[in-house]
Amino acid sequence: MAESDWLKKDYYKILGVSDSASDEEINKAFRKMARKYHPDLNHEKGAAEKFKDVNEAYDVLHNKQQRKRYDAIRRFGAGGARFTSGGANGGFSSDDFSSLFGDVFSNMGAGNGRVRFSTSGAGPGFEQMFSNLGGMGGPSASGMPFGSSYQTYEGGGTGYAPRAAQPQTGRDLHSTVSLSFRQAVEGALVRLRVGGRSFKARVPAGIRDGQQIRLPGKGGRGSNGGRDGDLYLRVEVASDPVFTMRGNDLERALPLTVGEAGAGTVVTTHDFDGNTVKVRVPVGTSGGTRLRVRGKGVKTTDGTGDLLLRVEIRLPKRMGLKAKHDLAEFDKDTATFAARVKAEREGTD
Repeated sequence: MAESDWLKKDYYKILGVSDSASDEEINKAFRKMARKYHPDLNHEKGAAEKFKDVNEAYDVLHNKQQRKRYDAIRRFGAGGARFTSGGANGGFSSDDFSSLFGDVFSNMGAGNGRVRFSTSGAGPGFEQMFSNLGGMGGPSASGMPFGSSYQTYEGGGTGYAPRAAQPQTGRDLHSTVSLSFRQAVEGALVRLRVGGRSFKARVPAGIRDGQQIRLPGKGGRGSNGGRDGDLYLRVEVASDPVFTMRGNDLERALPLTVGEAGAGTVVTTHDFDGNTVKVRVPVGTSGGTRLRVRGKGVKTTDGTGDLLLRVEIRLPKRMGLKAKHDLAEFDKDTATFAARVKAEREGTD
């Protein structure tokens, strides 16, 4: 929106803050209102227009220079503000105003030092005074077009040339994407809609829940030739009933009986793709031990992880007298080991 149209909207009211709000309060209010009216979250009629107003308000108020100009225009346009050359009566001085708007008032300090500007026709019209701000053309009181600079051209000629608008980088945006566990393991091409734009983005294999991806140039649009902002994408990964990720390794439980863990054996299980995997269980394997199968983990550009099999020793909830007797005899046969386990458990080791 052009500066000459700034009187048409109250950006402070749009964000729900006072005109004395701090930068932190403005940022906080913007995040709250943006979430409330974001088109991806709010499908009510008029939400998209309100979201546009919220972004427009933030673009002006979070920029200190723009906010200063906006505040000045609002004060001068509210029914015809009065200005004194010395800043008397708590008003703005013509020097202060000139510092904001260049040469607009450079020749208006003569006479009694008091100039009145009004939108009602009593003196220079407000719309007339401000319609040329921002390099839109038209002369100032000194005869120089607004938004221009005096230059010497090649060959010795001189004249006024338009002052180029400064490039403005677009705002960084933040969003989230939800992935299945398999998408996180294998990587995925996801479709996103952020800031009114739709595009596809590649999520790398091995991404974990809570991680953040930076997508350069996918944030807010830049202006005056400035680059677009970045998008920071937070990833939410659904859990899997069998597998978990530990870096580039995949882990799952490997249930064993007491006999299998104690005597050692070869057992079969399945990897993430459902393929059969054989693994040797060493003699005397304890619960919690992780057995490693190389090359069965997450495949990334940095290499492939492993499959970790976490040993869980299982016992039946019900067992006959003979089974109980055999277990008791086992403890007697391994009395030294049983004593060491007891000492560790009781903290006397």
